[in-house]
Amino acid sequence: MNSSASLQNSLPDDIALKIALSLQVSDVCSLGSCSRFWRELCGSDHVWEALYRDRWPAIDLDEESSADENGNHHLHQQLDLNLMGWRGLYVHKHNEMARKAASIFNYVESYLAFEAIEVGYYLKAVEDLSAMQFGFKDVQMFFLRPNINVLFNLIGLHYCFSKLDLPAECVAEALSMCRISERQVCVRWWKLGRWFYGFRLSDESLCRNVTLGDLATSKEEEVLRVLHRGAIHEVLRVQISAAKPECTPW
Repeated sequence: MNSSASLQNSLPDDIALKIALSLQVSDVCSLGSCSRFWRELCGSDHVWEALYRDRWPAIDLDEESSADENGNHHLHQQLDLNLMGWRGLYVHKHNEMARKAASIFNYVESYLAFEAIEVGYYLKAVEDLSAMQFGFKDVQMFFLRPNINVLFNLIGLHYCFSKLDLPAECVAEALSMCRISERQVCVRWWKLGRWFYGFRLSDESLCRNVTLGDLATSKEEEVLRVLHRGAIHEVLRVQISAAKPECTPW
């Protein structure tokens, strides 16, 4: 008998379950491939219910269904749970959120002009994330990845602040863990020219390269205000793109 099998046989079931419950989804799947024992444990409803509730805490499947629209939706969730189990329900929900994320990607890409997006379309993407009820872990999984356009990182970051009301420290830590804190975006905006002795000066064009980490820690408050407000009042237009060499920090 090898050492891993010996350890497995000597490990109490409750301790093994605690180990599985402490892991993230990818780690649970990896552990489940180690042996038949771990495959059965890591595929159990105990583990996948915890993973589901951790990722989507706002969804409560234990509440009694009602006759209204929300109640009908809840009843469908209960039927899905009975048919698929917690693991199947998790996979189903994950695929649903993946499709929604893909629709946001397609929407943003359809409005990119010369690799930049106008702030109105950008803010619409943030609002769509809210309407689709993305949770923080969904945002981390789909929008805070280093191998996608930095504009999607920014949309996810903005959503965490404006819709999820997450503490800056929490968001900054997520950016660091995802290794995107140093990724940069360029925000360019045009302001109405000021009045000077009865004459209106030329409109101003302002440009700033900023890192996602600085935005998360509110070191770039002016840029954050521009992104939150969009083209309104004295700001005539706002464009966002990946960082540009000619757009230098102030």
